[in-house]
Amino acid sequence: MQALIIGAGILGASAAYHLARKGVAVEIVDESHQGKATLAGAGIVCPWATKADEPEWYRMYEAGARYYDELVAGLRDRGETQLGYGKVGALVVAEEPAELDAAEQRILSRTRGEHTAGAVRRVTAAEAHDLFPPLRDDLDGIYIPGGARVDARLLAAAMVRAAVALGARFRSDHVTLEVVDGRVRCRDSNNQILTADEIVVTAGAWARQILRPLGLEHPVQPQKGQIVHLGLPGVDTSRWPVLLPMTSHYMLAFDDSRVVIGATRETNSGFDYRVTAGGQFEVLQAGLSIAPGLANATHVETRIGFRPAAGSIRPILGRVPGFDGLVIGNGLGASGLTVGPYAGMLLAQVALGETPALSMERYAPGAA
Repeated sequence: MQALIIGAGILGASAAYHLARKGVAVEIVDESHQGKATLAGAGIVCPWATKADEPEWYRMYEAGARYYDELVAGLRDRGETQLGYGKVGALVVAEEPAELDAAEQRILSRTRGEHTAGAVRRVTAAEAHDLFPPLRDDLDGIYIPGGARVDARLLAAAMVRAAVALGARFRSDHVTLEVVDGRVRCRDSNNQILTADEIVVTAGAWARQILRPLGLEHPVQPQKGQIVHLGLPGVDTSRWPVLLPMTSHYMLAFDDSRVVIGATRETNSGFDYRVTAGGQFEVLQAGLSIAPGLANATHVETRIGFRPAAGSIRPILGRVPGFDGLVIGNGLGASGLTVGPYAGMLLAQVALGETPALSMERYAPGAA
């Protein structure tokens, strides 16, 4: 069997890696777009704190977090150590005590018997400040030991390298799709046909343009996110937990004395690559209101990423009706770095004709 993966973000990289593990001849094509969500995203893996409560979607969200242990162990066994992944814990805080109480009830109900989350506990403002030193000193919190952070750039690259080591081929190129007698076919930038039994389109915010020649109006649009990176030279930030203030913004720290504050959610943005004054203000205001200790940090960079946003919280995963050999994975939105590796495994199972580890009916392209 030959499989072609179009798009090597975290979802496509995972699909390629899992297919290659099964002995499939895999070709990965990626156009290396500026603003790719995987390259910009600062990943938090902590599904238990979300306010979203759609049961089917949450089942996948939690499964995505649970799958990381297996994924990381498998990659490390293959010699991949630069994964950007760390189970550093998560700290949930809220301005209003009633909101924190509600969050605690929600989190405890979800983590009861869920070993991945660890022993969740309430912490005092002093304990919360010790865990995340720039934090305001008047905020109690909820600590979730199983929360993790991931550098999506590193993880996606590691999965591509692992796939290549297993025999996959990788190229940077622009491709176009066409349909001949009901079967989808792909041509590269030299108009040469790329032979494949299965084509898996995981092109994120750019999938709409790729699928349009097939007569498909793919319901995914770019949602712009501006993400601020701050430096704290000489400060060991490697064990700071991810910080979830129960708003649409978040904070996390990486090993290189770097703290990330994210992110704007700019719907109908198109592919606007600019860092804007308003975006910078929104993110910094949200971050410094919760963690004023970051006020003297150095601005390192602001990254722009375009999340692939569908019309609902549910991603789009599965075979496309009416086309032979076409599988789509998209629409993960803000949940992409939690769900992406697991969803990539599911796509690989679909392409192979296997029964997926999780029911995919609700996520099929065109599903209501």
